[in-house]
Amino acid sequence: MGRLDGKVALISGGSRGQGAAEGRLFVAEGARVMLADVLDEPGEVLAKELGDAAIYQHLDVRSEEQWEQAVARCVEEFGRLDILVNNAGIVQAIPMEKMPLSAYMEVVEINQVGVFLGMRTVTPAMRTAGGGSIVNISSNAGLEGVSGVIGYVASKWAVRGMTKTAALELGHYGIRVNSVHPGGVDTPMLQQDDFESVDQNKVFRTQPIPRIGQPEEIANLVLFLASDESSFSTGSEFVADGGLMAGRAGAGVRPD
Repeated sequence: MGRLDGKVALISGGSRGQGAAEGRLFVAEGARVMLADVLDEPGEVLAKELGDAAIYQHLDVRSEEQWEQAVARCVEEFGRLDILVNNAGIVQAIPMEKMPLSAYMEVVEINQVGVFLGMRTVTPAMRTAGGGSIVNISSNAGLEGVSGVIGYVASKWAVRGMTKTAALELGHYGIRVNSVHPGGVDTPMLQQDDFESVDQNKVFRTQPIPRIGQPEEIANLVLFLASDESSFSTGSEFVADGGLMAGRAGAGVRPD
């Protein structure tokens, strides 16, 4: 018996990184999955790898029309929709003083508006199914400020608040809504040129768990929230950051 037997999930940003790890794990646990992304080639390859339990759909999360098409196809192909993972996101590492409005808005439109459109679009299908689980991927940057990524921080704080509002509005329909707040995770997002000068070993070695996270570790937390095991959890934040948000080491105390 899989933990998601009989369930159908839509994962945005599902072609690579955390989204791909979630897709693989969900299928292994018995779900049928739509992988949705703008990265068509890796998404199609992954769907083929996962077999009949997975399909790929092109989805720009900023587009109302494409969300409607994705949800309609998911229901048509699999008969229902039980789980949404709002995983798609980008980051622009530009100091606030130098950040063009266009770059700021691109981050907000993908990370924040995309989550809103996803939640709004899946709600009728989940009500028809008798309930469901929405998992919004925020960040530790949705819990504290982070210099140099103001658009990312703004969008991830917004995801945190939208999650709580949606949980209040949808709970009586049996739809749970929670947010996940990863710290640093070894995905293509942290491998882009904006971060090439960052010594990641130095960044993460002072955490209680002194290393970068892996996509599969976040996927395991998302699986819990997508499954019935988390049936009494909604409107909440779930942190997976190696202890980054636990606090700061005291004066004169540092790891060996």
